Amino acid sequence: MPRGDGTGPKGQGPRGTGRGMGRDRGGQRQGQGGGFGAGPSGVCVCPACGERMTHQLGVPCHQQQCPKCGKPMTRG
Repeated sequence: MPRGDGTGPKGQGPRGTGRGMGRDRGGQRQGQGGGFGAGPSGVCVCPACGERMTHQLGVPCHQQQCPKCGKPMTRG
């Protein structure tokens, strides 16, 4: 933009202002998703019977068995 009025050649604007900028390689915006854990608090839920139990720090829900039916729990 030689005169600063927006009439310059296409594709020659300042870096980081084009379409799709602000995204990381995975297509997700930074700060959303991409993490492995859901945090220290919460509950584990049985997908079969609906039983809920408090999530234990350091133990993934899918490694815990439901106390009622024995199925693997999921994060709720």
